[in-house]
Amino acid sequence: MPPRGLASERNNHWLPHPYPGVGFTDLRPLLKETDKMSNSHLEKPTTAGIHASAPLFEVRDLETVIHTRSGTVHAVNSVSFEINAGETLGVVGESGSGKSVTMMSLIRLLASPPVELRGGQVLLGGEDLLKLDEGALRDLRGKKVGFVFQDPMTSLNPVFTVGFQLMEPLRQHLGMSRRGAHDRAVELLALVGIPDPARRVDEYPHQFSGGMRQRVMIAMALACDPAVLIADEPTTALDVTIQAQIIELMRELQSKLGMAVIWVTHDLNVVREIADRVLVMYAGQVIEHGPVDALFAQPAHPYTRALLATMPRAGGAKQERLRAIEGMPPILTEAPQSCAFRARCGHARARCAQELPRRQPLSNGHDVACHYPLREVAEHV
Repeated sequence: MPPRGLASERNNHWLPHPYPGVGFTDLRPLLKETDKMSNSHLEKPTTAGIHASAPLFEVRDLETVIHTRSGTVHAVNSVSFEINAGETLGVVGESGSGKSVTMMSLIRLLASPPVELRGGQVLLGGEDLLKLDEGALRDLRGKKVGFVFQDPMTSLNPVFTVGFQLMEPLRQHLGMSRRGAHDRAVELLALVGIPDPARRVDEYPHQFSGGMRQRVMIAMALACDPAVLIADEPTTALDVTIQAQIIELMRELQSKLGMAVIWVTHDLNVVREIADRVLVMYAGQVIEHGPVDALFAQPAHPYTRALLATMPRAGGAKQERLRAIEGMPPILTEAPQSCAFRARCGHARARCAQELPRRQPLSNGHDVACHYPLREVAEHV
């Protein structure tokens, strides 16, 4: 099945320019230029030497703890998932559910100490990233795995121009000349919708708005056409029009390069539009996973159902106040030994407080970590 998303549903490449009165941006020349760069400089994801059915990227039983003065926090607990080339995996959950810590653990971006990766495997093309030395890991970041961070203001270095920061991975990973990297940096800024990129490439992060800084971060993540792109709230700072453009661009590049995308977000509507599969996290655990249509139509975990019920619905008669999930996620000073959601769950029973639920298959790639999964179709559909 072809990847979902805005790009797969429309064949034209004309997008509204982000600034009124400037007209429209035709992406076709830029995408053709990206093709030329890909063919001449970049390695596309390959599964050579791997069984054809093997996923491009696989995480097995990942565990991450954070040592603090108040004790040890078990932030990531036996997280497992996989993703294939050209596929988009949406990761959702409340703040504090472990999404960002999980993503940064994948390529060891968290300082150690206080963070400790206690176990698991992170396999890219069959190679375990958790066993790489620092030099090999540095070569892999940006080239094979790209990362779009939540906060562009703290992710961009304020004392270097955005052009210098875009050129750095191009020169480091692809061996491009200074001039070639500069020209490519200008193309990347144009690709993400920044006007007058030839001038702005020499400006500093403080001269860009929050949304434009986020687009710079996306350009940096896509610079080397990575095999896997991890996007942690990539469109948080953008309005809905620019958000749609960025999603379109990323899907277009994904379809050309076979790139796998892990999209972390709070926006369930975005996940419904772009994801092939959805991973729902709570208390550092995967509590439900499945194809996007099946999960939205029939969520089996009470938390997933409660999360979807908070989505605002446009149109129709005036509704009651927006729903919220009562209570707060637990502070994980100990590894979970029982259902972490039971205190907030209206379906909890005695077994939920005595035994940790394990992920169990339902049907067609849909699984849930719940002793008493819900079976009826969700009301929000």
